[in-house]
Amino acid sequence: MTTRRRLLLPVALVLILDAASAAPAAPAPRELTTDRPDATESPFTVDAGRVQLEMDVAAFTRNRLDGVRTTEWVVTPFNVRYGLTRNLEAGVFITPHVQATERVRGGVKTTLRGLGDTTLRGKYNFQGNDGGGTAFGLIADLKLPTAAEGLGNDKVEGALTFPVAFEVGAGWEGAAMTSLGVNHLGPRGYRPVWSNTITFARELAPDLGGFLEFTSSAGDGRHVATFNCGLTRAMGPGVQLDLGAYIGLSRTAPDLTVFAGFSRKF
Repeated sequence: MTTRRRLLLPVALVLILDAASAAPAAPAPRELTTDRPDATESPFTVDAGRVQLEMDVAAFTRNRLDGVRTTEWVVTPFNVRYGLTRNLEAGVFITPHVQATERVRGGVKTTLRGLGDTTLRGKYNFQGNDGGGTAFGLIADLKLPTAAEGLGNDKVEGALTFPVAFEVGAGWEGAAMTSLGVNHLGPRGYRPVWSNTITFARELAPDLGGFLEFTSSAGDGRHVATFNCGLTRAMGPGVQLDLGAYIGLSRTAPDLTVFAGFSRKF
């Protein structure tokens, strides 16, 4: 598949979902809740029979470590979520185009381009889908090695995640998650990786929100910690725009990632 065709996939998907949304209306949907733009996953699921699209328009990452400078562009990565039942959803993450560039100090520059990995997801909400002060759920992810050569590790990986959401007070809402993954680490084989996040968000103005977040991941010999922040803008009951930044706090975390994206429920 050519780069142009890969980049057109999200556009075609939006048009198809728009056409599907013209079908007879289902019961009144729940309020839009998303798994982005922060790294903390939401415990809430999409209404049964409804589809939700979440995507970056683009994301840029830069890093410098041990004399190697890397940059990465990820263009139109998207997540399609479908409500199977009132509290169960299925999803798929697709990355149509990645461009990764590496320059070694005093050496040559190499650039790789192509498709990224694909992740299949199932999510179940145990409590809070329809309101209340707290909510929690369970997420199962399975990563499939679909990335172009050099852009992935060519291994199947998985994770179980336990997300929670809660009210803080004074206009603030909180969320957190803990995740246990099984990642392939080259000659060391498969190893467990433990990740934790916590985020706080509030409305800054009508239809405008902001979030602050800390993340931590360990288990592969490197501790990766980031501070994340961003803004969201509601454009109606089923559309949200967002932008933000992930800032590396630990030596092995990427120095900076910036992104802009949107979510839409159909």
